[in-house]
Amino acid sequence: MTFLLPAMAGSNMLYGMGMLELGVTFSHTQLVLDAEMAKMVRRVIQGVDVNDYTMAVEEIKEVEPGGNFLTQQHTIDNMHTEQARADIFDRKMMDNWKASGSKTAKENADERAREILETHEPEPLDEAVQNKLKEIVESVKK
Repeated sequence: MTFLLPAMAGSNMLYGMGMLELGVTFSHTQLVLDAEMAKMVRRVIQGVDVNDYTMAVEEIKEVEPGGNFLTQQHTIDNMHTEQARADIFDRKMMDNWKASGSKTAKENADERAREILETHEPEPLDEAVQNKLKEIVESVKK
């Protein structure tokens, strides 16, 4: 909720990602969890287009009450863009979740944080930016 409300008010910056204990402690695991939630908030803030295509009126007429929308091409074409896709939070049915190891969101976030720390290669700063930073550091030393 502390992400959603500022985002709905138009803020483009979220404060406190990865922080615990009022910011005294930083957690890579919490950062991964917060990033997952921020991704979902971003999707909510994008809103939903309401038009003839997104309302799928023709598809609704074709399927009729009690029918199955999951096999409709319209659903297949749109389900990956219209819903925030969770990477860390597992949305499997309980039996499938148990069969796949019953990992909690924290366990998934721990693994993802370790993976990022072990494999991430930051893109180098543009040479002009590097030079400007060096200039600023040198000016502070004087």
